[in-house]
Parts: sequence; structure tokens; C-alpha cells
Amino acid sequence: MIAIRKSDERGRANHGWLDARRTFSFAEYHDRAHMGFRSLRVINEDRIAPGMGFGTHPHNDMEILTWVLSGAIAHKDNTGGGSTLTPNMIQHMSAGSGITHSEFNPSEEESTHLLQIWMRPEAAGLEPSYSDLEFDPADWRGKFKTLASPDGVDGSVTIRQDASLSVAELATGESATRPLKSGRHAWIQVTRGSVSVNGVALETGDGAAVSDEKELNFAGREDGQILLFDLN
Repeated sequence: MIAIRKSDERGRANHGWLDARRTFSFAEYHDRAHMGFRSLRVINEDRIAPGMGFGTHPHNDMEILTWVLSGAIAHKDNTGGGSTLTPNMIQHMSAGSGITHSEFNPSEEESTHLLQIWMRPEAAGLEPSYSDLEFDPADWRGKFKTLASPDGVDGSVTIRQDASLSVAELATGESATRPLKSGRHAWIQVTRGSVSVNGVALETGDGAAVSDEKELNFAGREDGQILLFDLN
């Protein structure tokens, strides 16, 4: 079963400096029908104006991943973690028992376009941590590359949840297949272009909840980039 979450059905918040699309309920956007999927709690697609960002603020008991689509985001937190993320990098912050951080667009000219992803952790009160990794985009052209996993497989960042995040870019006519083990679920998020999965078309910004499927067969329709979450 594949249930589509269309891009234009998502919540929206426009604060001038921040234009956000919210797949699941978040902050002032509340929809009981879309509170998350399995351990996946937040997918916010944010566009941040030059020189603007989020001042220092706290989080706890959440696994937070950041995926930059264009521009950059500068991160600092009270664990000593800090870096400037650009496309082809994945950032992981495990908020655990409590962490404070800030995120700003360091450019005075270019806007930042990114996805903020939150997942519930395997347990509450864990030690906070920070990590980021840079990848070669050739690793996901025409195939899937693991970005985050519970065991750091394939050189991915290690998250504290029985879940994984992979990315693939499929040019028009390219295909890729991923098995889905019994009892597992998936969330698909299209970040660019368009693809089909098991014959179902998905456009930029669309998401899809997947259950009771043994295999996911992807086909590129218009140079699509896909994020794929494998969830328990």
C-alpha cells in the first residue's frame, strides 16, 4: 500500500525570512491525520533568506538530520559541534537529554534550501551528540546510497533508532529497486524532479507512506532525487 502526501497539501509557514513546507504537524501547523509516520516525526522543507536563521534554541529526545539542497547552513551547538553544511553533506544531531544549537544561512546573497528531519530515538535521555559527513554525489547517481543508519553501514552517520535514510538520483528512464523486509515500512520524499514507485507517480515535494510492499521499484521520470526512509 502506498499513500501519497501531495506537496501542495502540506502545511505552510511563511515568516518572510523563512518559507517552510511541513509534511507533518509542526509548531502552528496541526493536522491530526498527519502527526508523523512510524518513528519519523518531522520533514520540514525550509527556504531561509540570506543572513537569516534560527537563534539558539533547545531540543531533547530527538534524532535530527539535515539535508541541504542548495546554499548552506552554519550550525553551532553546546556540545562543541559546529560546521557549515552544503549540498552532498548529511548532518546528524542527537538531542538526547538536552542540547541547544543555532542555525544560520551564512550567505548575504544566496538563500538556503534544506530539509529538516526529526525521528524519535530508541530511548529517552541519551547522551547528546553531533556528527556530519560529506559524500561524493556519484555514489547515488542511478542507485541508492545510505546516509544514516543505526550501525553506520556504508559509511553513513549513526542514528539511535531502528531506521535508515538513503538517497538516489534517477535520470529520466533510469531505474532502481529496493526490497522491503517483512514488517518494515518506508517513507519516500521526492526532493527534486519526478519519479514513479511501483507505478505511482510522485512529483517534487511529494511524499508517500509505504506499508505491506515487498519491493519498491523506482523509475526516473524527470531527473528525480529521492530520500528513502526504511522504518520499523
